[in-house]
Amino acid sequence: MFKTILLAVDVNDPKGAERPAATALQLAGAAGAKLHIMNVVPDFGMAIVGSFFTQDHNAQIMAEAKTALETWAKALKDAPKDTVLHVDQGTIYEEVLKEAARIKADAIVVGAHKSQLKDYLIGPNAARIARHAQQSVFVVR
Repeated sequence: MFKTILLAVDVNDPKGAERPAATALQLAGAAGAKLHIMNVVPDFGMAIVGSFFTQDHNAQIMAEAKTALETWAKALKDAPKDTVLHVDQGTIYEEVLKEAARIKADAIVVGAHKSQLKDYLIGPNAARIARHAQQSVFVVR
């Protein structure tokens, strides 16, 4: 059914990533699918904000995010040995959708947090991914 699955996680919220990871592992195992795991580092939002940081600050943040994702992924039980890790920077839902298209994912697995009032006005990343994805999306609470 699925050949390629993309799991989007926030390594800064390991507890919140547990259930989506379990779901992605179960889907990948049942289908014999290739598993990709990604973490997105939010960008600065506005160029003027980025100007307050040193030039190597971005590279340092990305390196730390990559290390954190590698550490988190190693702790997963039953993760396929050929799991591919991705760390991108930008707007979370946009980067997840770009990565899913780039790797030709058949399914995306994301976690959902408890709704807040602002989510009904702006829309959380999981909702935006589900609304705009060309693939099946599993939103795990």
